[in-house]
Amino acid sequence: MDIIDQRLIAELRRDGRASVMALADRLGVSRATVRARLARLQQEGEILGFTAITRGDVADAPVRGLMMIGIEGRGAERIMARLSGLAQVTAVHSTNGRWDLIVEISAQSLAELDKVLSQIRALDGVMASETNLLLSSRRARSR
Repeated sequence: MDIIDQRLIAELRRDGRASVMALADRLGVSRATVRARLARLQQEGEILGFTAITRGDVADAPVRGLMMIGIEGRGAERIMARLSGLAQVTAVHSTNGRWDLIVEISAQSLAELDKVLSQIRALDGVMASETNLLLSSRRARSR
């Protein structure tokens, strides 16, 4: 991928519904170039698909948070499997640095979130955690 491909992907992240003409104008290239690059990026598997985020995606679970987890020993796979079985867990990410896992959690209320956090903290091998509530989410918009 060159700089134009990277800029094209960045523009699509800002506005996945942008027209080929608008993308071409923003990138300073022809429409044919944008079409060809989009086709190639999809064919090569760089772009796997397009998605829409609706109000319902957020409204269905008004309380959302990120939980960072430190794991003792080599239990990451076992803990990831247990986390994936919780209905409120929407994603589990392995990471580097201080924390071993980052878990995305969605709940109907703070009480439900608290209950899920307690369940996770009680898992054998979880030695530390830190949770941050997501107060609002914004998508990057084109300028």
